[in-house]
Amino acid sequence: MTLRINDTAPDFEADTTEGPIRFHDWIGDGWAILFSHPKDFTPVCTTELGTMAGLAPEFAKRNCKIIGISVDPVESHVKWKADIASATGNDVGYPMIGDETLAVAKAFGMLPSDAGASSEGRTAADNATVRTVFVIGPDKKIKMQMAYPMTTGRNFNELLRVLDSLQLTMGHKVATPANWAQGDDVIVVPAVSDADAEAQHGSFERKLPYLRMVKQPG
Repeated sequence: MTLRINDTAPDFEADTTEGPIRFHDWIGDGWAILFSHPKDFTPVCTTELGTMAGLAPEFAKRNCKIIGISVDPVESHVKWKADIASATGNDVGYPMIGDETLAVAKAFGMLPSDAGASSEGRTAADNATVRTVFVIGPDKKIKMQMAYPMTTGRNFNELLRVLDSLQLTMGHKVATPANWAQGDDVIVVPAVSDADAEAQHGSFERKLPYLRMVKQPG
């Protein structure tokens, strides 16, 4: 199954370190980030989950829940938490899905369809494609997705930047330019007329006939 931006994220039921969930119900009316890792008790993954735990308050400020997933059992996740805290200084308080049947990983296209039906005996190398991130909006649609090689730890501050950009677009009909950061000027989307842009933002700078820049809305 190939998922694309603006597809509805698959709904599913799963066991997690915080108890059973139904994914869409768990998301509720806010945003969510589903991020996967190849294997518990591995070095890159340990740094990643600890980093995400440290950034959890920043995602909460943006009304965004975070949830991790691997094909390891929930019991393994629970035991691993102590190592994550020891290595990174951050306690994992967000839920971690135990996807032992590989059902969720396959539904989201993280593993090939012929990957088998069980996590038993699988190594991190077998799960190399499971270092994926999905940003999901309040409408349960996929707004962004990224896949990383198993040797490259992700930049979770980039997820915050993308989330900020998506929320600006939803709330103010603006886009963000390359290398945009909080506070930088933003772009008026082409669907907004000059008159509406002036009414909304007061004024804009026309750099090209199709490129209009404004101050970031508050």
